[in-house]
Amino acid sequence: MNITERAELVVVGYAVRTSNADEMDPARARLPALWQRAGAPGAFAHVPGRVDENLYAVLTDYESDHHGAYTQIVGTGVRTVPRLPEGMVAVRVPAGQALMLEARGPMPQALLESWQQVWKHTESGGTPSRSFTTDLEVHHSDGIDLYVAV
Repeated sequence: MNITERAELVVVGYAVRTSNADEMDPARARLPALWQRAGAPGAFAHVPGRVDENLYAVLTDYESDHHGAYTQIVGTGVRTVPRLPEGMVAVRVPAGQALMLEARGPMPQALLESWQQVWKHTESGGTPSRSFTTDLEVHHSDGIDLYVAV
């Protein structure tokens, strides 16, 4: 994990409210359906002003810490907020300092292992400490870059 400066980004996509505990229970997990919807071919083709072909996952509106509820938005990066397509939201990821991890290898296992590193860092009182404001996953052809706000 290294500390980096993250640039501001606006993401337009689909949102769900969930918690890590809910995601561990297949009956209550909301993220698989969110990812299925966002990962469908052409899911964001009609969103104007896209910055690239990456998928972005924004984790925000944390209730407390990694044990509480949060909102995840999966979508595409845009230059300016368009008129939002039906069922989509826009979220601004503010610029700021972040812990950066690279998840490489078989997914979703590699991503889960990166998040487990983050949780261990949090539980052990690692510095810098997480701010639980807005975290970002950048999904691209080489893997996933994870930016955790500090």
